[in-house]
Amino acid sequence: MKNIKYILLSAVLIGFTACNDEEDFEEFLDNPTEEVVLPTLTAGSANFSNYVSIGNSLTAGYTDNALFIAGQQNSMPNMLSQKFALVGGGAFTQPLMEDNIGGLLFGGMQNVDGSFGPRLYFNGAGPAVLPATSTTEAFAPTLGSHNNMGVPGAASFHLLYDGYGNPGNLLTTPATANPYYVRIASAPNATVLGDALAQQPTFVSLWIGNNDVLGYATSGGDTTLGAITPQATFDASIGAIVGALQTSGAQGVMANIPYVTTIPHFTTVPHNPVPLDAATAGAVNNAYAAYNAGLQGLVGIPPVMLTQEEADRRMINFVAGQNAVVIMDESLSDMTIYSAALVNMRQATADDLLVLPSSNFIGTEAVPGNPLTVNGVAVPLADKWVLTPEEQDEIKIATDAFNATLQSAASSAGFAFVDANALMQQLDNGGYPEGGFNLTSSLVTGGAFSLDGVHPTARGYALLANQFMKAIDTTYGSNFEASGNLLDIGEYPTNYPTTLQ
Repeated sequence: MKNIKYILLSAVLIGFTACNDEEDFEEFLDNPTEEVVLPTLTAGSANFSNYVSIGNSLTAGYTDNALFIAGQQNSMPNMLSQKFALVGGGAFTQPLMEDNIGGLLFGGMQNVDGSFGPRLYFNGAGPAVLPATSTTEAFAPTLGSHNNMGVPGAASFHLLYDGYGNPGNLLTTPATANPYYVRIASAPNATVLGDALAQQPTFVSLWIGNNDVLGYATSGGDTTLGAITPQATFDASIGAIVGALQTSGAQGVMANIPYVTTIPHFTTVPHNPVPLDAATAGAVNNAYAAYNAGLQGLVGIPPVMLTQEEADRRMINFVAGQNAVVIMDESLSDMTIYSAALVNMRQATADDLLVLPSSNFIGTEAVPGNPLTVNGVAVPLADKWVLTPEEQDEIKIATDAFNATLQSAASSAGFAFVDANALMQQLDNGGYPEGGFNLTSSLVTGGAFSLDGVHPTARGYALLANQFMKAIDTTYGSNFEASGNLLDIGEYPTNYPTTLQ
């Protein structure tokens, strides 16, 4: 059936202003509409009869720092499956959670580390954790196979690890299993990729690699909390994954990794969020006077040979008004060989990126009741709270190398390819206009990112789904865009209420 779009309002306005005489006006009244005939939707050479999605939280439908029913129903793969169904696509099953609270229970107890806790909601001032407990048990396996094989937290190499769904591996230190995959794995020794291939997919979406840099980034570059995947490991993992998909005969679409510097988790908290009055600023400066003098007195003194430029960069000074936070910076010269008090600290600049959770930590007192122990002022922020320029460079270098691997793999396999990195950069640099909206990377108000500052809103996932369909059009000759079958992003919400059932 032809898809016919009638442009009424614009035709009326144009026609009315163009009527110069009574004859023209009468002719216009006889032909008041302009008919735009769109082509019939076709899959081209793509076979969507059995679609399986593979990836991490971005594939699973994770949003607002949690996985819950509504978020899963608005996952990007589920949106795609509904469009694929129009041209031969089959059923698309997802391992839905038990509620819209989000998070997992471990043996009946709420997860305590926050990785699978209740979702965030907007309390009028900012993100807050939903005051409720999940009813979804990690150790209650779902039955049957699932088309959505997105596993929150998975890095590239996790898709190949045959202990990732083993409940016993949750008890190791550190844990070597994923509680979500424990819930959906076909067997304790199954792999994510193996479970996906067992379904004999005709078409796959593969979006993996974000967590190969994201854990390091969200931990502020603290290597004790997260690390960048070695390039050789990443290359081998992507080669094995895409090679297995090729061998299976599946068609597919892949996406690359966005720069972390484009997402609100790293761009929302300013470097100078500390307001001080003159008296407090003076008191804090007195506390730092010995530190400042000690550094200046050691300029050029062996063995470190501190430069004047670095000494000046490390000076700490507060004024009445807004102030930059004090941070630890491991890239600074180690001056503790002279004095234990000369730790590697400085005040942040606009080039430093504070992670979103730091907003709840800055300004608290290390010693309750003592205003001279304020975190970020008298007490420097630890490495985990901030990404320094040096750490940002590490992440960018790795991301660029990983993205080259992903694009090469997609090209070799003949898969469609989505430049998610370019899209995120556009969201961060003026916004992306679509469907009467201009989505940006601003937290809460931008519409594209959920309250965790990392994962999209439902509307953001719809925008991504459209990018995936456009890429599929280019590679496989389908015509989702030309036939008017892209998603209307305005139909998808940007937030979920606390009362969501």
